[in-house]
Amino acid sequence: MNRYLVLTLRNPQFDPDMIDPHYAFLDRLREQGRLELAGPFGDGTGGAYLLHAGDIDEATAMAHEDPLHRSGSSTVTVREWAAK
Repeated sequence: MNRYLVLTLRNPQFDPDMIDPHYAFLDRLREQGRLELAGPFGDGTGGAYLLHAGDIDEATAMAHEDPLHRSGSSTVTVREWAAK
């Protein structure tokens, strides 16, 4: 499994009602062993999380299930991350 950094940056139409569903989504990923780290940015502009996936397509598909992405509240970007 590779690591993928997912950035979620709030859009102008950000819906605060998506925060709880977003955290529930992250909890499910953690239960599946797919989520390593997650957290918001200190400036309130969004957050990031670290996924484990087989490839970039799988990681992107998982991240696009995030309610923040599905609702259009945040722009979700996925990058393979070779952190050590």
